[in-house]
Amino acid sequence: MRQLSAFREAGRVRGVFCDIDDTLTTDGRLTALAYAALERLRAAGKLVVPITSRSAGWCDHIAHMWPVDAVVGENGAFYFCYDAAARRLVRRFLDDEATRAENRAGLEAVRDRILREVPGSAVASDQPFRETDLAIDFCEDVPRLFAAAVERIVIIMEASGLTATLGSTHVIGRFGHHEALGTIRTLMRERFGVDLDQPGARADYVFVGASPDDAPMFAFFPHSVGVANVRDFLERMPAQPKFVTKARCGAGFAELAEMIIREGASNP
Repeated sequence: MRQLSAFREAGRVRGVFCDIDDTLTTDGRLTALAYAALERLRAAGKLVVPITSRSAGWCDHIAHMWPVDAVVGENGAFYFCYDAAARRLVRRFLDDEATRAENRAGLEAVRDRILREVPGSAVASDQPFRETDLAIDFCEDVPRLFAAAVERIVIIMEASGLTATLGSTHVIGRFGHHEALGTIRTLMRERFGVDLDQPGARADYVFVGASPDDAPMFAFFPHSVGVANVRDFLERMPAQPKFVTKARCGAGFAELAEMIIREGASNP
């Protein structure tokens, strides 16, 4: 990884994809600094799309109320975007309702096994608002579990036929193999007419994140950035960001946003 100051192509950036937990948020809170950076990016004409493991309920609020163009949620199970002209929320799930209902029943059995076999684990507080997956909290609203306990959660999920993803606060399990990167491609093609697989297209966008489940985006986008706390997880990342900010969490996101806005203004 190189320091963010080495990012020489910030002026060409047309849009920003960003993780939420520990990228926009700091100690679990969305700061005024980070939120203002989202607003400033939009005001500068940049596409802004948060990508998160958080629930459909959270994403409904984000799409309606935040200064963003769309949001990808539950690790790629869907995208939501607010159509201001039609005054409606577009909710695009990869699986149909019947499949989601069947999967939810299977997730309940996995949930019960994890809570029984991993003392101290808990269902994430936003689980009632989830449509497609199971989120097990290992440090957000419970005392932080030891690494062996977190690994046990992953093992139980995978043994039960789930795809398990490790985030900064939760282990997320789902049936099937949809993932955030594929949903980003779908979103950009369907809503914004951009094919990210065309030569050079992905270089117009930046991804910024902080945790192991961001590794596919770090690998895919040539201009990928980690906020400084990404260093806490480097040994568990198969792919690392190309650049890293000086500041941690939301302040690091604001650092990147200011560079993009400043360089974009000088390279219209």
